[in-house]
Amino acid sequence: MMEEGSSGGKSNCNRMSDAKNERRVGLIYDQRMCKHRTPYGDDHPEKPDRITVIWNKLELAGIPQRCVILNAKEAKDEYICAVHSKNHVNLIRNISSKEYSKRNRIASKLNSIYLNEGSSESAYLAAGSVIEVAEKVAKGELNSAFAIVRPPGHHAEYDEAMGFCLFNNIAIAASFLLDQRPELGINKILIVDWDVHHGNGTQKAFWSDPRVLFFSVHRHEFGTFYPANFDGFYTMVGEGPGAGYNINVPWENGRCGDADYLAVWDHVLVPVAKEFNPDIILVSAGFDAAVGDPLGGCRLTPHGYSVLLKKLMDFAQGRIVLALEGGYNLDSLANSALACMEVLLEDKPISELSEAYPFESTWRVIQAVRQMLSAYWPTLADKLPTKLTDQKAPPHILLSSSESEDEDDEASKIISKDLVQAIEDVVEPISKLKIEDYHGNKVKSNQFLRNNQVLILFERINSMLNADEVNSALWRSKLSKTDIWYASFGSNMWKSRFLCYIEGGQVIGMKKLCSGSVDRNPPKETRWKTFPHRLFFGRNFTQTWGRGGVAFLDPRSNSEDKAYMCLYKITLEQFNDVLLQENVPDQDMNSPLFDLNALDSILNEGSIPVKAVKRGWYHNVVYLGKKDDIPILTMTCPLSVIESFKSGEIPLCAPSKDYADTLVRGLVEGKQLSEEDATTYIQRASTKPL
Repeated sequence: MMEEGSSGGKSNCNRMSDAKNERRVGLIYDQRMCKHRTPYGDDHPEKPDRITVIWNKLELAGIPQRCVILNAKEAKDEYICAVHSKNHVNLIRNISSKEYSKRNRIASKLNSIYLNEGSSESAYLAAGSVIEVAEKVAKGELNSAFAIVRPPGHHAEYDEAMGFCLFNNIAIAASFLLDQRPELGINKILIVDWDVHHGNGTQKAFWSDPRVLFFSVHRHEFGTFYPANFDGFYTMVGEGPGAGYNINVPWENGRCGDADYLAVWDHVLVPVAKEFNPDIILVSAGFDAAVGDPLGGCRLTPHGYSVLLKKLMDFAQGRIVLALEGGYNLDSLANSALACMEVLLEDKPISELSEAYPFESTWRVIQAVRQMLSAYWPTLADKLPTKLTDQKAPPHILLSSSESEDEDDEASKIISKDLVQAIEDVVEPISKLKIEDYHGNKVKSNQFLRNNQVLILFERINSMLNADEVNSALWRSKLSKTDIWYASFGSNMWKSRFLCYIEGGQVIGMKKLCSGSVDRNPPKETRWKTFPHRLFFGRNFTQTWGRGGVAFLDPRSNSEDKAYMCLYKITLEQFNDVLLQENVPDQDMNSPLFDLNALDSILNEGSIPVKAVKRGWYHNVVYLGKKDDIPILTMTCPLSVIESFKSGEIPLCAPSKDYADTLVRGLVEGKQLSEEDATTYIQRASTKPL
């Protein structure tokens, strides 16, 4: 391991430059950036573990020992102010001071932001670290580098933190090279943003600057995917002298994988990069387009990332800087980061991707992008041959993703269900057979399955699909046939709010989007009913609503209490998706949280804590009886937490106005109470002692 600035650093660097074909690759990681965390210890997708798992993975592979380890440095205000307003810089600098008691209130007003006493230092270190590696690569002291930093940056705008981002790290580094270090000869910078979300902040920073070619490929879905606007559409090409230097490739749907990204590289990015001929490439390296990411819903593999990066190394003499952005599945994040480091170190030849084809929608987007930009980049003027664009993924190998679906893919969802049914039609009859081997001994049906043609069927399916997807499709198909009543006592009493958990999206007052359910069909029926349970409000801050308490229900019944509840008739499959989103929305769900066995058990037990989501606040599923012979279920905290509320260990807290208004809307639109009576009902629940 070679540490920059250490006593042996210079001689080690010389040895690296003398080694044939050995690249000098820089690496920055600093645990101080782990100090930025949620103020109350709540779980959150953008958590300190993101950078520690990358570092641990690299160490296990022996990567740091072959790199130049650089020290993280805080960015100077003058460099940050080239991208952000003075007011914004002052806010982030002072936000973590002990005197800054208002930081939670400030965070609640921002879009998908939390702040704590470690946020300021982490933000300055993240921006400074990207500057540090970019300068070393620009000077030629390093061939390339990876800054393992957090908080991420590409959403942060001139005067606003948003989308987990405080400072725009990559934009600050680009501005530094262009304006603060002209002697380095960096006149043209290519910024490649492969994070699954659009880099809105970076785009705005260089909107009219022809020195920066900004390229972003991201889920967009016609402005419905975060950051949920049209800034990331392909028509947004820059203006003035920067016209044509802003390239957006907006996916119309999720599930895009290696073949889709490679097609964009080959037919948009690579041709334009050849014409632009950058002096250095900065990559906003978000890994939330990776397989299994809970927020991304795309399917890039570690090998896919390595191919994309390898193609970029053909430009700017391989001078590339990676700066970590998103990525929320820790395994996919670490594996993808390792794959990229192996490319930077030129560990091994990168083989081409397997024979897979892009979606039809991918070709449609590529053609639209090429047509839009052809006036600026003549290399894009030629129409792609039909022979090429006819190569597209057949719909029968697609399964529904946990993210939103494009309407054009309805046929693929139907075919997916047919595929699942076909598997069940084959497996279930065979599993019931009484089979004997050649010696007349009875053989268990599952043993027969392991040794016969059914296995071939599964192998063929698994060759086309991820095994987790097959398993997920099977249990989802089974649970979709069972209905339950989901009883809501909090914000979900307002149907518009509850539909966010089904269809995705957000309503007024919410600080973050809901991903929605796989099955986006609305509830089959809605009813209202009162129950003898105590409604109260506790905790004092949530990522969804910001500052203020949220609703809880005492799982014990009491004839003196009365709680209004809205009942939604949904499938048990949808109930599992709601249960996940209420508790740990960043977690994958390859198997059901609450299956048919649990449904049978709860009829006798009354309540079941769901261990798989126990870190969530609503992991206790409670049985409230039946309506029309269909079980009524709700979710709240367990009894042990009720005691913590009573003792003051966990605070009781009145709801914010935005949150309380959703309950009022639900009760009024549901024709249960007048607005005045609904307000009184909530006030009493929030002030009455437990």
